[in-house]
Parts: sequence; structure tokens; C-alpha cells
Amino acid sequence: MNHDTGEAPAAVLAIDAGNSKTDVAIVTADGTVRGAARGGSFRPDRLGAETAVAGLTAMVEEARASAGFDASGPVATHVAACLANADLPVEHEALEAAIAARGWGGSIEVFNDTFALLRAGLDEPRGVAVVCGAGINCAGLLPDGSTARFAAVGHISGDWGGGGNLWQEAMWWAARAVDGRGPATALSEALPRHAGLASMEDLIAAVHLGSLSEAECMELTPVLFAVAAAGDEVAAALVRRQAEEVVALAVAAMRRLGVLGEPIPVVLGGGVLTAGHPQLMDEIDRLLSEVAPLAEPRVADMPPVLGAALLGLDRDGAGPGIRERLRESFAAAGERPAVSDAFSDAPSPRGSPS
Repeated sequence: MNHDTGEAPAAVLAIDAGNSKTDVAIVTADGTVRGAARGGSFRPDRLGAETAVAGLTAMVEEARASAGFDASGPVATHVAACLANADLPVEHEALEAAIAARGWGGSIEVFNDTFALLRAGLDEPRGVAVVCGAGINCAGLLPDGSTARFAAVGHISGDWGGGGNLWQEAMWWAARAVDGRGPATALSEALPRHAGLASMEDLIAAVHLGSLSEAECMELTPVLFAVAAAGDEVAAALVRRQAEEVVALAVAAMRRLGVLGEPIPVVLGGGVLTAGHPQLMDEIDRLLSEVAPLAEPRVADMPPVLGAALLGLDRDGAGPGIRERLRESFAAAGERPAVSDAFSDAPSPRGSPS
């Protein structure tokens, strides 16, 4: 490896690339963060694997510079890449090949980004995670390497919920309330009002004709939770349904791993779950306690890129002290990892856009 100091190469290039943002961290074998960077969304489902991975290059190079490394050669001995839309084996293979072609590390392991959240929320590689953000997914992991995962490509793979589905469900019920096919709901007024429109008819037209952006449509999801909290039964039923789906995923993963009757962490992450809507979280706790009373639900409070780095260090059998050092570097800095002061002459990545 080429870099300025002549030291041993970094152990892990950790990548957490999601639908909304991407984080990169360069970590040494002793759990020190050498460099970090942040960038935009990762959408191989829209762009293809080659183009999406090429889009990571600027972030990897920013992290390389902040680590004080030369601008050539491998970045680390191993690349642990937790990537959104890496759902099917063929997608994993295409993404792994695209990363290998960049020459960032000697070995590469691609995970779905759900595993980054899972590992970030665990002291040991043993637990289940449910992500409910724009979509919904779940993963389980045991120390022996056993995993449980789901295709998670939408309705055709049995999925329901996530912010990208909830706003459409809310509109479905609101539209039927207006035209007489369904029960009355306050969603019929709240949704168009939030969008600055006069009626559900106007909102339907705006969505259908593309007058509202994808981001603006997603902003309708919090309206659903607000209406549910105000006592609307139609909205509340959707919130309960989302809780049921979260628990169904977690329980299915625990059952497949053979740990349903054991104490095991259940990490909850993604924007819908981390928003802390009381009705949703209380219902998840209630349902989970009925089916898996020894499960230990916890809301993710560490960035998923930490999980990608830990997955890379796990591969080399990193001990508790190393893992704790790495975790502390993230905890001290909040959402972004704290780059070691030993490399403070390098340009800081902290001013990069979020």
C-alpha cells in the first residue's frame, strides 16, 4: 500500500451506502479511524452496479486524503461494503465485481445495508435488525456466521411498509373516503393540506402527473403518524399494520436462526423507526413481547458505517478492546466518526455535505 507514513496498511475500508446517503471510513487493525467522508445516495437499482460504484469514488478518495494516504494503490487490505439494493445474489456478484475493479482493497465482502445497521447495534455479532426507512428489510446474524435475510424487493417478495409505501397507503384510504368507497378519515384533508393543495383530487393529480417530487411524496408519511396520534382510526390501523410487519420480520428471522426462545437483541433502525412515533414503537414492543418475550428491542443510536467497519474487523477476529475503541470514536463524534488526531494534518472530511 502506498501512503505517506510507511506504516502498515489500513485494515478495513468500510462503506455504508444507502438510498439517502453514503458514509465511508478507513479503519486500522487497532480500531483507529484514519479517514472518513460522506456523500449522496447509492442507487444501483436505477444506475446499474458499475455506475453506482463509480459514484463512490469521490468519497473513497476524500477519505483516502483525510487519512494522509497517497492517491494511488489500495486503500485497505479489506473492503466491507454494506450496500442498499444488494438484495439478490446476482446483485451481490455485480456489485462485488464493480468494487474489485476499483482496486480499493485486496479482499471484498458485500452485504446488504441492513447488516450495517445490525452490526452497529450489537456488542457481539449476534442479533436481528429491522430497517424501516424508505422501504423495509430485516437481517439476522449469529457468531458462527449463520444469517437470516429476506429478498426485500417490494410487494412481490412479501414486503409491506416503509415510508415509500405508507404515504401511498394513506392516499389510498383518503381517496376512498372522498369518493365513498371507504370509511371517513382525517387523512382526506390532512394530506392535501400538507402538500399545499385544496383537495384529494388535486393531490392525486399532482402525484400522478409528477408535480410532486419523490421527496415531497415521502413527506406525506409523517402526516399519517400525526393523524393517527390525533385519534383517527383509519390512520391508526395503518400504524398498527406497520408494527405487525416489523415484528413479523423480526420473529421470522429469529425462528430461522433457531433463537426465538432465547434472549437476543432486536435492533430497530431507518427513518420510520428512529423517528420515535409513540404509537408505532409501543405497538412493536407489545407485539414482540407476546411472541418473543426474551427479545431485547433497541433503537439504533450509532451510524451504520460503524457496523460495516465492525463486520470487516470481525473477519480478522478483532477483540473487544479494538471494537470498543472503534465504537468510542463514533460515539464521541455523534453521527460521524472521529478521525484520529494523529493525522490532523490531513484535510478534514467533516465539512463534506450531508
